[in-house]
This record gives sequence, structure tokens and C-alpha cells, in this order.
Amino acid sequence: GQDGSYLAEFLLNKGYEVHGLIRHSSTPNTSRIDHIKKDLRLIKGDITDLSSLFDTAPTRLDEIYHLAAQSDVGQSFISQAHTRMTNIEGTANIIELANRDLGWGESKLYNAATSEMFGSSQPPQNEDTPFHPCSPYGVSKLAAYWSTVHAREAGLHASSGILFNHESPRRGENFVTRKTTKAVARIKLGLQDKLVLGNLDARRDWGHAKDYVEAMWLMLQQEKPDDYVISTGVSTTVRQFCEMAFETAGIPIEWDKGQPKHLERAYLKKRRRPGEPRVVQVSSDFYRPLEVNYLKGDSAKARKVLGWKPSVGIRTLVKEMVEADLEAEKGCQCR
Repeated sequence: GQDGSYLAEFLLNKGYEVHGLIRHSSTPNTSRIDHIKKDLRLIKGDITDLSSLFDTAPTRLDEIYHLAAQSDVGQSFISQAHTRMTNIEGTANIIELANRDLGWGESKLYNAATSEMFGSSQPPQNEDTPFHPCSPYGVSKLAAYWSTVHAREAGLHASSGILFNHESPRRGENFVTRKTTKAVARIKLGLQDKLVLGNLDARRDWGHAKDYVEAMWLMLQQEKPDDYVISTGVSTTVRQFCEMAFETAGIPIEWDKGQPKHLERAYLKKRRRPGEPRVVQVSSDFYRPLEVNYLKGDSAKARKVLGWKPSVGIRTLVKEMVEADLEAEKGCQCR
């Protein structure tokens, strides 16, 4: 995923010997790491199979970054058993792997937790905010979080990063941010007519994945393991993200204010004519059974203890993603 590729780059630049676990597949997708693949030691395995982990993973690992997950919130409602197996059992197996190396010296474990564990809790959310997940994904990651806490209490140097939403040009196309920027690029180039979205008023705290992998590393450089919220502290609606993406591409839009929210649509600004096709449409198909309406993180602890702070703002992030998708789509046209 995006985090693994950025983290691998970050660690290589610091002189690490980097081993990466990838799933067995007849058509493996390594596009995010092809440019550094020669510098990595890739291992095929499955985090849900403990014996395969023990057979394939090298011993004496200094730092373990556990990023693997079924992370699609919407899909977690459909594939609940798979989500539980990957996120809960998989984490338990990674903890076992970290404990295996205790005889050689201390292995430090980073566990990727998520703001979805907070669910409907009131923002801004920090390390003391009660958890109230609203999806099978959030529930599974909360179980993995507590497994990591218990491992730490048993003596393992284990920390969890409670990461709020973080994006990049490497984000999967099934996530609303990348779905939006790719669609905007295709609309700009005349390859697509419209973008279909769900809840436009959902608010998220979006940062850049590059900033967040640095926070992961900083957690494992601390003498004492702990849990940290990683966020920008700025919350943006899906609607605002969408507007910024179209604006970046030079396609300003306006919303049809005469429609109820579940039927909202947007048109090209200043060019609307009777019967003109919409460029954004809302569909109930993209609403979640239980929606998390407002996530906004308070990362004061990480800023104070780790010395971490985000370097990329939301407008810069959107611009980078749209421009990357425009280049990618132009490249596809040339081939």
C-alpha cells in the first residue's frame, strides 16, 4: 500500500536493511515499490498463517512495522469474517513474531491503528477519547489495538499509531480521495462524464502519507513505547475536497441547491444550461450502513513527545494528487 512504499523509501534513506512481506499472488502488484524493488528484500507470506510467518521471516528483526490490513471500511460490512481474520488474527501473529526475537534482543513493534476506532466520539479526538467504532473495520482494529497494549504490558516494546486519514498519489482508487482526484483528471481530459459520491458532508482529518510514516519511525525511536494520535488537526468535508480537486484542474463547479442532500449534484460553474449533464452526483449506494460523520484529531502528544508535525496542508495534498492523476491518465492515452 501507500504507507508501506513511503515507509520503505524512508527507511532505505536512513540506511536500513528493509525486508517486506507481500502476499502470494499469481499477479502481484508491486507498482508502488518498483523504483526501489532492487534495494528491498521481499518475502512472500500471509500474516494470517503463523507458521508461514515463522518459516519465512528473518530472525533478529530490530523494528517491525505492522501495516497489513483489510482497510476498506465499506468492504468490511460485506466481508466481515475476512476483516476479522486479517486485522485481529493477523495482528496476533505479528505480535508472536515480535516475541520470537526477544531471545536475541529487543524487537520493537509498530502497530497501525486508526481513527475509525473513535467512530461517533466527539471531536477533537486524542489518546484519552473513548473508543466507539461504527464499522466492522473499526471494531477489528480496536481489537488489534488492545492486543498491542497487552503485548506492551507483557514486556514488548510495542506502540500503536492512531492514524487519521492520510492520502497521497499512491492511495488506492477505492478510497474517496483518490477516487475523486482520478475522476477529476479523467473529466478534465474528456475520458469520463461524472463523479459519483456518497455522503458529501462527512468530515475527515486528511494528511499526507509521507508525513505519517515519519511518525511511525519516531515512535520506535523512543525509549518507552506508547500510543500516539497522528493527525493534522484540520477537518475537511468530502464536498470541500471535491471542490478543491475540480478547482485544481481548472473546472470550477457549483452545486444544485434545490435538491435534498441524498440527491445533490454539481454542474460546471458559469456554464450551466438547461439539460446540461452533471459532473458530480450523489448516490445512496456509496453511503455506509453506519456513517462516521466527523473526525478531527488532536496530535498534541505526538508533537510534544516525538517532535513530529505535519508538513503538507490539505490544498497542497489535493493539488499533488490531481496533478499526479492527470499525468497518469495522459500517459495511458499515449500508450
